[in-house]
Amino acid sequence: MSQSAHSNGTATEEASPSNPDKFKFSSNLSLETIRQIQAEFAKERNWEQYHTPRNILLAMVAEVGEVSECFQWKGEVKESLPDWTPEEKTHLGEELSDVLVYLIRLADRCEVDLPAAVLRKIELNRQKYPASKVYGKSDKYTAYNDGDS
Repeated sequence: MSQSAHSNGTATEEASPSNPDKFKFSSNLSLETIRQIQAEFAKERNWEQYHTPRNILLAMVAEVGEVSECFQWKGEVKESLPDWTPEEKTHLGEELSDVLVYLIRLADRCEVDLPAAVLRKIELNRQKYPASKVYGKSDKYTAYNDGDS
């Protein structure tokens, strides 16, 4: 299925739990491309000197707080945020983007290959949370881990 996004970064189609492939990210942008763009952005401004792992982490945590403010006082929200205004969704996209940019920059400055680390972590989680044991459950893995997985 073809997927496009509005200029505000929101999907043109509504996501659905029954069809997880209905919503998709843009496929023409990689984490490496974002890393390169952000590195050049910092270099052009001579900000590399300030981009220590600690400073980037603290900035990212602050941005996570701004994401949480988007949800503050809204109670539970439905998937795809159907009750949100376009402006609220745009703002959420901006704040999530800030978090992602800082996460990628932190990985860059720490020399962590983030895509490879993500795939490795997903595989570790597959082992820790085997579908045959955890299907439909939200317990921590220690609640059902009998040592055979």
